[in-house]
Amino acid sequence: MRTALLLGTLALGLSACTVTVRPNLGLQGSGSNLITSLRPDRGEGSTYAVGEPLRLSVTTRAAGYVTLIALQSNGYTSTLVRNAYVPAGTTTFPRAQDGVTYNVAEPRGLQRVRAIFTRVRPTTDLVLRGTYDDGRWNATSNAYLQPYDAADRDVQETYLYIR
Repeated sequence: MRTALLLGTLALGLSACTVTVRPNLGLQGSGSNLITSLRPDRGEGSTYAVGEPLRLSVTTRAAGYVTLIALQSNGYTSTLVRNAYVPAGTTTFPRAQDGVTYNVAEPRGLQRVRAIFTRVRPTTDLVLRGTYDDGRWNATSNAYLQPYDAADRDVQETYLYIR
């Protein structure tokens, strides 16, 4: 009896630590499947310590333009790359020609990264200001993609943890 109680308590404690991320929930651009993969170099859901380098691989079915944006655990966003031309296939960011490195920084916790892809070069920039919850994060992405035909755009998201 005591073992069952201990195991039940342990299972309850562990279940409280589970985080579930459902990529692309409510996004209008995510149905075209032009992006076949978006992942951190250690794999989706992996953990990085503050200061460690991060590389992100994006695989697309067609050539086009990629914007990568990050949503931090505190709701603030940052643009990692804006309207970068990529050929069909896999491109890893940062690229050598970008002259930058991505080193993870605080805040600690869940970090989401979204890739926004268009076949044609975007005529406007994605503008991010203030803090975001899921609704505002999706609404901003949707508004940015609205001018592009659904067959010419895609959105995918991945996540990692910062400790």
